[in-house]
Amino acid sequence: MTTLSSKTTAPRSVSGWRSAQSKRILLTLLGWSVALVIFFPIFWMILTGFKTETAAIADPTLIFSPTLESYQAVHARSGYTRFALNSVAVAFGSTFFALLIAIPSAYAMAFLPTKRTKGTLLWMLSTKMLPSVGVLVPIYLIFRDVGLLDTRTGLIIIYTLMNLPIVVWMLYTFFKDMPKDILEAGRMDGASTLQEVFFLLLPLTLPGIASTGLLSIILSWNEAFWSLNLTTSKAAPLTAYIASFSSPEGLFWAKLSAASTMAIAPILILGWMTQKQMVRGLTFGAVK
Repeated sequence: MTTLSSKTTAPRSVSGWRSAQSKRILLTLLGWSVALVIFFPIFWMILTGFKTETAAIADPTLIFSPTLESYQAVHARSGYTRFALNSVAVAFGSTFFALLIAIPSAYAMAFLPTKRTKGTLLWMLSTKMLPSVGVLVPIYLIFRDVGLLDTRTGLIIIYTLMNLPIVVWMLYTFFKDMPKDILEAGRMDGASTLQEVFFLLLPLTLPGIASTGLLSIILSWNEAFWSLNLTTSKAAPLTAYIASFSSPEGLFWAKLSAASTMAIAPILILGWMTQKQMVRGLTFGAVK
């Protein structure tokens, strides 16, 4: 009977292994297909940037003679460096202040909750449901009266407030998953609240904080609505730089693609360099 059972078990194990392999191959092919579909518009934009305007409109093929004409025209028209520096200052500045406000807020909500904690979190999240255009006029008038129009400071303030609900929610989730016994042990050893935060909480939740900061940087970098309405030239970031290549005569596809490629290149490089930290942070606390 032992021989018969081993003979019947072997084919089942082989068929199960083949089924698992087939599923894995199908999932891999599906993943690559989705990735290609998502990446293809970016790939096409990069290729179009190396075409002339005539070729970009009349010859939409993958085979062409590449040229830097569009990049030269884009750089000659307006300084890329100034817009890029504005984007860097605004994205990193707003992320710094958002984290500065969100870390103590998330700490208090995660470890010192009250009856109003859940209501406060839901209220913060509900502010993201409000269309930006609904508050454009009052914010524009306030910024005009206090002299914040077309300034980096003004954009940093508005981007900080824009990303703060998401940053608080993410940090709250990361802090909530942290074992409270570690903080209680620190208190028993005489650690103050600041020492708990700086020497226990932040080092243990650093992957989550890093991924939250990276997400805030990406959201600030890609924000276009406020940059187009609150800036003109001095503090205009790369989103306004891209929009400047549309005109009443139409879109200059090659120049617009070149400008867009130059605008997204820094954030793509940053995302590629920090993808491990991003994935690690977003899955922080998911596996116990």
